[in-house]
Amino acid sequence: MDVVELLARLVSINTTNNPARNIRPGRECPEFIRDTLASWGIESRIIEVNGYYTVFGSLGSGKPRVMFQAHFDVVPADPSEWNTDPFKPVIRDGRMYGRGAADDKGNVAAVMFALRSLAEMEGKLGGRILFAFTGDEEVGGANGAGYVSRMLEERGELPQYLINADGGMMIIVRRRAIFSAVLEVRGEKEERRGSIGRAVLEARTPVFETRHAAYIMPLVDTHPLVAASHLLRTRMLSAVKLSGSFLKSNVVPARVELIYAEPGDGRVEVDAGLTSMLQMIVPLVRAPVPADLYSDFGVSITPNMYSYDGSVHRLVFDVRAMLRDKGKLENVLRSVVEENNPEAELRVEGRGLYLYTSPKSIIVAALREASRKNGVEVSVAEGAGASDSRYYSPLGVEAVDFGPRGGSIHGPNEYVELDSLRRLVDIYRDAALRLMSSE
Repeated sequence: MDVVELLARLVSINTTNNPARNIRPGRECPEFIRDTLASWGIESRIIEVNGYYTVFGSLGSGKPRVMFQAHFDVVPADPSEWNTDPFKPVIRDGRMYGRGAADDKGNVAAVMFALRSLAEMEGKLGGRILFAFTGDEEVGGANGAGYVSRMLEERGELPQYLINADGGMMIIVRRRAIFSAVLEVRGEKEERRGSIGRAVLEARTPVFETRHAAYIMPLVDTHPLVAASHLLRTRMLSAVKLSGSFLKSNVVPARVELIYAEPGDGRVEVDAGLTSMLQMIVPLVRAPVPADLYSDFGVSITPNMYSYDGSVHRLVFDVRAMLRDKGKLENVLRSVVEENNPEAELRVEGRGLYLYTSPKSIIVAALREASRKNGVEVSVAEGAGASDSRYYSPLGVEAVDFGPRGGSIHGPNEYVELDSLRRLVDIYRDAALRLMSSE
């Protein structure tokens, strides 16, 4: 079995993480990872925290120097948007297509093979290499990376360096913190004069194909719920009903359908609460949120998950910012809500954890040298999305995110470039060896 065959096996295991629908990865994937490593002579154990699983282990002995981390859980996939079955990997034109091929099972496979190579020189490592494969990164990471980082801190065993295998083939040294802002407005049905209209609004990403909320670029991409808000506000329409392909709080819906009332001679029932909620989207996504540090991507606020239980409309916004204090964020967003609808309720969830590592750090140099040795020139950059490295960076661990080239992350027809994946195995191994021998 090579790294491509291993990735195909991993993609074939459905590890969708979607707490909104009570779906989470089971034991099949972590047991497969553990057993595969064991067949190569690498021992590990499965840690279970609140129903989420992590495969954890180490190579070598002594003080932990380097740690590898990757996640095997994936975001939901809408099969109607895909050209193939999301969980049946397809290889075409040097790419493997499948949910998780790039985010993040390609990294899981590459790290596993790098560990296999490192295990062959275990007596010469000069310290310990830790590894963790987690199952909850897509829902915040608290029960995986969060738990493991706390466990290592309490034991005094935090690594000096963390290669968080999650990203494209660039060295990511900054990532923003992630928060959720939950807006709730009570339904308020009333009759008005008018006629019924219908608008189907679709996500459009003409430059970079993605459905990942953090990668949506204002003034370039079209977010269907922001478009629906703009439609209601500019044409003074009233909302009747909203539906769409709502998958997850950090996945942009591919399309939404808005039924609305416009001026006319008939009688129609509208929902004043839904109208108010949708009209608030435009000012909320443009709220002037203060950040602690500079970010290439600034502050991004996107509404991605809508639900209605028959009495309350609920909309969840994905918020990304270089910000520690969620109170600052909540104060700004609450001022927008109170200005537009004082009866609406808003709460902000999440922790102000972000990745920030100096581009001049030893780990950056090690990955650059290892990449160059294997025929790849890489740059240092900021990643738009969050990752599990944010649990280690605030603890003083020099952490970066890295991974293979791929595309359509969180979107339909996700893929990884196989040449990049194959090179990644040697890059991870060589980078680890350089870090183990660094002073």
